[in-house]
Amino acid sequence: MTIDLFAGIAVSDYPAALAWYERLFGTRPEFEPNDRESVWKVAEHRYVYVVHLPERAGHALHTVFTSDYDDRLSGAVERGLAPARRETYENGVRKATFSDPDGNEFAFAGDPPAS
Repeated sequence: MTIDLFAGIAVSDYPAALAWYERLFGTRPEFEPNDRESVWKVAEHRYVYVVHLPERAGHALHTVFTSDYDDRLSGAVERGLAPARRETYENGVRKATFSDPDGNEFAFAGDPPAS
């Protein structure tokens, strides 16, 4: 059985959000099903989409736990985004949370650094 996951993020200013998420992910969307929605593939069968829904904007909380945490974080920073928050949990897991123009939170998390 295959399951595809589409995690949605509602935004109020679609063009601004599209530019912001392109910087976060470092790519153009994988596809755009219509003129108010863009989709990025973050892993096999796992997608994040941004959709113009102003009345619902600003409430998303997504975390992607990834084995390439350092690369994703440094890439976003090199493209001009700064995490709103960085955390290291007691078990060493790291998390960097970014806030888009509407206040939606998108975080990358990863295992402790190799010693």
